[in-house]
This record gives sequence, structure tokens and C-alpha cells, in this order.
Amino acid sequence: MKKVIAGLCVVFLAACSQQESEPVLKIGVDVPYEPFEFKAPDGSLTGFEIDLGNAVCAEMAIKCEWVVQGWDGIIPGLLAFKYDMIMSSMSINDERREKVLFSKAYYNTPSAWFAKAGAELDVTSPAGMAGKKVGVQRGTVQDDYATKNLPDTEILRYATADELVIDLYGGRLDAVLLDFPVGESTILNGDKGSEYGQAGAMLQIGEGVGVAVRKDDAELKAKLDAAFETVKSNGVYDQIRAKYFAYDIKV
Repeated sequence: MKKVIAGLCVVFLAACSQQESEPVLKIGVDVPYEPFEFKAPDGSLTGFEIDLGNAVCAEMAIKCEWVVQGWDGIIPGLLAFKYDMIMSSMSINDERREKVLFSKAYYNTPSAWFAKAGAELDVTSPAGMAGKKVGVQRGTVQDDYATKNLPDTEILRYATADELVIDLYGGRLDAVLLDFPVGESTILNGDKGSEYGQAGAMLQIGEGVGVAVRKDDAELKAKLDAAFETVKSNGVYDQIRAKYFAYDIKV
């Protein structure tokens, strides 16, 4: 009997050891950022990038673990080994390339201006926007665009899109510049959607969005690129995209 128990213990310990050695990929993500990543009513993470990230992990046969991290600290968290990669609508640009290694872009959505319905704003003219107060999310391509193109505009930078929308509703901003899907879900489809609208045409800004890894993780980057190509070619990407967007965002 003791031999049987001992044998079971050996099997149990072996199973535990095997379970503990299962690869786990930790992914840094900033929420809420609907429809890309946000919390469902039960508290679980959901959204386009959550679903896509899980599909990519499944393709690589590796377990995913999502780590919620505020945007301002998301690159420092990666460099401090809090997680292995960032998959959180991070636009590819030269400034970030100095700190991280990017996968190939996996989506690119248009940006758009949003303002009070009927507001007389010429968002295409730096002179027309002079003296106006506009909101952007800090450290985004929209922030870069407004900073470079609107020198005489007062640009207010926010940690989250939700904070930015609150100030727009409160009349403290004349307009905001956001990813169109974010503005669509938080403003056009929000409680006050009838009072606000898109100002001007959509803008295509930047190179697209990629996964960020540490610079010495070239092998992980190559595996991610291969997995993204597979889910794009086998239809999984389009199935996930169709849940959240009525238009193509694939690059």
C-alpha cells in the first residue's frame, strides 16, 4: 500500500512539475480602451486585441496571461520584466523603436476629430484651431499629430480616453482627436452621442500598431510575426475583427 501511495506521489509531483514548466507569455495591456481591450460585466478582459492575442498565443501553443498596466508606465513595465510583451494598441514610431522591438503591424485604424454637434471648427487648418483646447491621449500618434500640426492650439493630454471624453462633455475641450473606433464607441455611441459628432474627415496617421517586445527578444518577435501571418491567412483574424469592426483594419 505504501508503495502504491509513493508511486502516486511520484506521478503527482511529475505532473505538477510539468504543469509548472508550461510556457506562459505575459502580455501588458492598458484598459479600458473599448473596443480594443476592456472589462466585461463579470470583470474578465475582452475586446479585439484580447481575442486576437489569445488566438496568436494558441497558434504558438503557449499560455497567455494578461497583465493590466496604465499607459504611462507600460514601456517601463516591459523593460522591468513585469511582462514579456505589450499588445495594447501601441502605434509603431521611431521614438519607441529606440526602446523596444516591434512586431510587424497587425492593424491600423483611422483617427478622427470629435466635437459638439454644430461646432464651427476647421480641424484641417492650424490657424482655424488657434486658441482652441483639444484633448488627446498622452503618448499616442494623435498626440504626436496634434503637437506637430497645431502649434497655436492648447493641447491637453490625458492618461485615458475616458478622462478625455469627460472633459469634452464638461465643455472644457473644444474637440478631441482619437482612434475612430474609440471615439465611435465612447462618444458617437455614448449616452450623449446625439449631442456630438465627427468633425472633418478621418485621418490615417502613422505606420500602424504592433506588439512591442524587449530589444533582445528577436526570437519572440519572429514567432509573433509568423503567428500573426497564420491567423490572417486562415480566417481567424477576420472572424475576430468582424465582432468589433464593420470595416477592414488589417495591414
